[in-house]
Amino acid sequence: MAKRQKVRRTIILISFLLFPIIMDYFSPYLIIDGAVHGVIVGNFITFTLLFLVSLFLGRAFCGWACPGAGLQEACFYVNDKRAKGGKLNWIKYFIWIPWITIIVIIAISVGGFHSVNPFYMMEKGISVSESANYMMYYSVILLFLVPSLTAGKRSFCHYICWMAPL
Repeated sequence: MAKRQKVRRTIILISFLLFPIIMDYFSPYLIIDGAVHGVIVGNFITFTLLFLVSLFLGRAFCGWACPGAGLQEACFYVNDKRAKGGKLNWIKYFIWIPWITIIVIIAISVGGFHSVNPFYMMEKGISVSESANYMMYYSVILLFLVPSLTAGKRSFCHYICWMAPL
């Protein structure tokens, strides 16, 4: 294995291990809740930065820093078949377009964003700070695992990921 691949795999593994801490920064729900209250939340900032980075580096975040990529990379040892290309790629846009539309409509209806709070609805800035948060954490883990184990490599990214269209 090339040194570059070892470095990449190490980075995405570390990112996955940090996922219980940073999960809310990738939450599709918190950005909607923040919009309802006119607050630019941490994941709004994260998604904006991902969009800007993707303009210059393409999907570098997806292959080099995404926590979900770290988990899916581990799934290669169980199911290393390739996900079937473009057949179901439309699903992520079916998720993404209404999601962005809802955020914009809500933000406009409340008169725009009035404040910035990167730690909005995050106790101590950590996603899994209470035992009740583990249910959400493990639900998201299953959301990554099930497609990867059943449909093949990076199938979550190809078919479901709400960040991939950025």
